[in-house]
Amino acid sequence: MATGLAGVGGLMTGANSASAQTPAPAGGPQIAGWPTPTETIDLWPKGAPGSLKTDRKEVVEERSTDPLVHSRAVSGISTPRLCVFPAANPNGGAMIITPGGGYARIVLDHEGYQLAAFLNTLGITAFVLFYRLPAEGWDKAADVPLMDAQRAMRLVRANAARYKVDPNRVGFMGFSAGGHVCASVMTRYDAKVYAPIDAADSLSARPFLTSPIYPVQSMDKAIAHMGSRDNLLGKSPTPEQIKLYSPDQNVTPATPPTFLTHAEDDGAVPVANSLNLRDALKAQKVIVETHLFPEGGHGFGMRASDKTWALWPQLFAGFASARGLMG
Repeated sequence: MATGLAGVGGLMTGANSASAQTPAPAGGPQIAGWPTPTETIDLWPKGAPGSLKTDRKEVVEERSTDPLVHSRAVSGISTPRLCVFPAANPNGGAMIITPGGGYARIVLDHEGYQLAAFLNTLGITAFVLFYRLPAEGWDKAADVPLMDAQRAMRLVRANAARYKVDPNRVGFMGFSAGGHVCASVMTRYDAKVYAPIDAADSLSARPFLTSPIYPVQSMDKAIAHMGSRDNLLGKSPTPEQIKLYSPDQNVTPATPPTFLTHAEDDGAVPVANSLNLRDALKAQKVIVETHLFPEGGHGFGMRASDKTWALWPQLFAGFASARGLMG
């Protein structure tokens, strides 16, 4: 892969100054040993573009009744940002993670922070992306998650030296609606969805590899998750919008190598989403590894289980290692 990233590791941007940082949500009591980011990086140093509301308030809902487990959902995100989880023994690999939530919220723990902690054990530095939710009052609403994903990719690369990351080895993983964010950046990484604001925006937003997990990826109402589709495109999208925002319709030979996982009994996001995306990748001769499990439902993420679907993180680790993410 030629990304033209040599020599960018020392590039810094104003988004990283301590005064620009927004703290991660505290929602609920602190739990000893629970994954916690070391810092945050605001994506847009002068504020996220295109806000149509001035009274948006970030809300953190703790949904867990177990005092030793977090299950937080965040909405009202005005300040999109990356939460940083540095590996203790970094190998240069990095992953950006987009949790799901139907484009109505972000469920940050079992599809974000817990995965970041697992990746850290592999030597991978992880960044959990708090992306904007399109139905919360934004101009060009359907593009704001992709704007944030592209900008996140570029900022990680721009600050590669600071985080001991190889700028050529930055991957992207997302779950459910966050899987749509992931599949969007893997197929439309070079789409011109925002005006450049600093030197970081001269860098490629193409991920090294990608992993949409039980992704909301098709906007075809026959298999779409309609809540996510409505929040992204509204109730009456045009055929052109359905095609543009369905990643399986936008795969090219330059789409990054991809790892897919889905449960066949998923009652929220039909497994056809992953199957159609796999078919599109295969048609373009893109490397794709697919793991389907007979049970698991929707949203299993990093939840503990003795079921076979709980093996997917180790399967991903094998895929990532084989592709060179760890060096």
